[in-house]
Amino acid sequence: MLALLLWVGAGLAFLAGLPQLGWAILTIVLLNGLFSFWQEYRSSRLIETLGRRLPSAVRVRRDGVEQRARARDLVPGDLLVLQRGDCVAADARLLAAADLRLDCSLLTGEAEPVERWAERSPAARLAEAENCVLAGTTVVDGGGEGIVFATGRQTAFGSLAELTQRLAPEPSPLQRELATAARAIAAVAVVVGLVFFLAGSVAERLSTRDSFIFGVGILVALVPEGLLPTVTLALALAVQRMGRQNAIVKRLSSVEALGCTTVICTDKTGTITVSEMAARELWAGDTSYAVGDGGLQLGSLEAREGTPDDSALAALLRSAVLCNNGIPPRADGQAGGVSDPLDEALLTLAIEAGIDPDEERRSYPRIKEFPFHAERRRMSTLHRRDGQRRLFVKGGPAETLACCRYELRDGQPEELDGHRREVLLERTNAMSDRGLRVLAFASRDVAEEERLESAEAAEQALVLLGLVGLENPLRPEVPAAVARCRSAGIRAVMLTGDHGHTALVVARQAGIAGEDAEVVTGAQVDALDDDGLARLLAEKRPAVFARVAPEHKLRLVRAYRRLGEVVAVTGDGVNDAPALKAADIGVAMGRTGTDVAREAADMVLMDDNFATIVRAVEEGRAVYDNIKKFLTYVLTSNVAEAVPFLLFILAGVPLPLTILQVLLVDLGTDLFPALALGVDPPQHGLMARPPRPTSERMVSARLLVRALALLGLLAAALSLLGYFFVQWDVTGHLLRSFVDEGPRYREATTMTLAGVVACQVANAFACRSERESAFRVGLLSNQALLWAVVAEVLLLTAVIALPPLRGLFELEPVHPRYWPVLAAFPLLFLGAEEARKLVVRRLLRRQRSAANPLAPA
Repeated sequence: MLALLLWVGAGLAFLAGLPQLGWAILTIVLLNGLFSFWQEYRSSRLIETLGRRLPSAVRVRRDGVEQRARARDLVPGDLLVLQRGDCVAADARLLAAADLRLDCSLLTGEAEPVERWAERSPAARLAEAENCVLAGTTVVDGGGEGIVFATGRQTAFGSLAELTQRLAPEPSPLQRELATAARAIAAVAVVVGLVFFLAGSVAERLSTRDSFIFGVGILVALVPEGLLPTVTLALALAVQRMGRQNAIVKRLSSVEALGCTTVICTDKTGTITVSEMAARELWAGDTSYAVGDGGLQLGSLEAREGTPDDSALAALLRSAVLCNNGIPPRADGQAGGVSDPLDEALLTLAIEAGIDPDEERRSYPRIKEFPFHAERRRMSTLHRRDGQRRLFVKGGPAETLACCRYELRDGQPEELDGHRREVLLERTNAMSDRGLRVLAFASRDVAEEERLESAEAAEQALVLLGLVGLENPLRPEVPAAVARCRSAGIRAVMLTGDHGHTALVVARQAGIAGEDAEVVTGAQVDALDDDGLARLLAEKRPAVFARVAPEHKLRLVRAYRRLGEVVAVTGDGVNDAPALKAADIGVAMGRTGTDVAREAADMVLMDDNFATIVRAVEEGRAVYDNIKKFLTYVLTSNVAEAVPFLLFILAGVPLPLTILQVLLVDLGTDLFPALALGVDPPQHGLMARPPRPTSERMVSARLLVRALALLGLLAAALSLLGYFFVQWDVTGHLLRSFVDEGPRYREATTMTLAGVVACQVANAFACRSERESAFRVGLLSNQALLWAVVAEVLLLTAVIALPPLRGLFELEPVHPRYWPVLAAFPLLFLGAEEARKLVVRRLLRRQRSAANPLAPA
């Protein structure tokens, strides 16, 4: 809209017979377009560069060893290993598949997952081949292995590249707000331009042609030409700063949306706690074992209770290795598992106990897998050894114990009765109360003739092998980050699949939940309808949700949004993608997240750290504040430029400021400080105020009153004071007679121009905070602004001193006796604004004291 206005203004200038003005406006449009393009180009390159940091590893089996490789390094002939949550990186023909189901919607449009089998025959169309997996699809369930036969552009997915690039994203809240502000500014510019044109014609001080020219000049003067480049620059630099802090934003405009966040729904493991886990306690054969930090040997673990039972302990550790999708660390130092830190911790435990995971897996080759499901909260794998089949199960203690009929004690399975089940659940709760995440392990022999069609059919009549308690320490920076959220009016809510006891302990340590907080479970969420869930969130304001499945997470996000909250939600799994899409800001985990979650999210945390989200919220608030600073700064000079025209038309004063001088301010001297304000660092106290309401307009009444009625009129008064001072010095009469041509008249208009620039120098520092003193904010804290002010002064000096430029803008050097007057303008301007801020701060303190007499001053 703003660019279109300038095009119209240029056309009108050419029609009026003023090619100089027309070419000047076209130059503005060209420079604005080039700068916007350059910033967008830099921003896109920045996001591409940051995007290369996103995990893009795939599992491959090379030389018989399962390992990680970059997706871009896949070649035909590689053996691709697929697991639930993986995004398929190449076209491959399946050699093995276990309940493999794919989301092929991107390629075929089918909403329902499709099954794939290694034994099926090829089809005429590749997309319909049931023995193939294709790049761009997503593993929803199960797993498999396949030989890669096409990569990159040769894949079926490669043909969709052009269509994908043509998809236009929906405008963000910031983009919609900018469009609204641009339309409002455009309407004001057109109306004011028409008023000046009509006023000049009616007053008969100008010819119709000259009135038309002044109308066009005012229209151009009121358009903030640097708005869009400044916004782009502010967002790009914010994305760059966030990238350095391990938050990769996939879309520039998402930065500002973070600033409105009122609720952060966060996972526990890896986000509130560190991503690494370690086994700290085992329970096997009615014996409790403490796991120290030193090396472990099977049979010599420190038994804290009961008599050591090596057979039960060995069976427990074997199950921890086999029912596990992690990749063990290699002797050559290659990294271990690629995703779940829980699996990595179990493998580390086994290695420290003297077990070789690779040897164990070769001895018990896996022949089938029933992947983990949030509904079952279990995972099971079927293995074969010496002609015998055995099923190993891992899962939540209560859910696994419900499927167990026996417990392994003294090497023999003993039947579980009600009392023994209560003892085991009490043991689980005791471990959870110490903040440990507890897993139960079980197994059973499977007869050859038994067909395992489903997980439910397989996971029955199990033998409980034992419990493992894993420590997942709190991230040290999280309590401070949660406290910052609270002071910023943002609620942190923990959503976890863990046991309620464990979740509550961690939430209290992090400061998310108080001592009297209660846990809401996924089962309780299921029991509520949408209205009941909304009442629960609004009235009880729970801070911890445990045993939560992705479906519960989606319901909670929608419920919070219906209550008017702006929600940021974290997720890492395939089923988290709907919640990430439904939230205002979806945040995926960079280390442990699946490809699907990262694709669905607006932001990716490379360190999976809750504190990084809080820093991103601060950046989002700073961006919005900086845009408002820019608007305040630009609108101030617009008033100082418009008032001289009013005096000329209404009072007959010789024009104190010409149209080209107005353009010099808008596109020359004002440009550098305005851009520097767009990259102002976050101010002190930014996270001590509540989130901005989504209904708040960028160009608010408060901003307009400050910029137009206060700062703008002050700048106009001071700059006109300089103009009248020169006129009085020339004629000897104040406000009664004026020179309207010649060097002295040009010197007077130069004094007005220099006065506007002098006031804008002070305004650049005044605009950095609406209430805080510029001295408290720090005059030197924005280095870019200091250099911008220097550039502003040097540009004005060059235009006045260089004869070609001086003639173009109809200027004249200002006599040194007027320099003290110009030097006083910034001091007077800044002093007046500091006085206003002081009054505002005192009034606010009185209001707070009246509302809460016991509050500190």
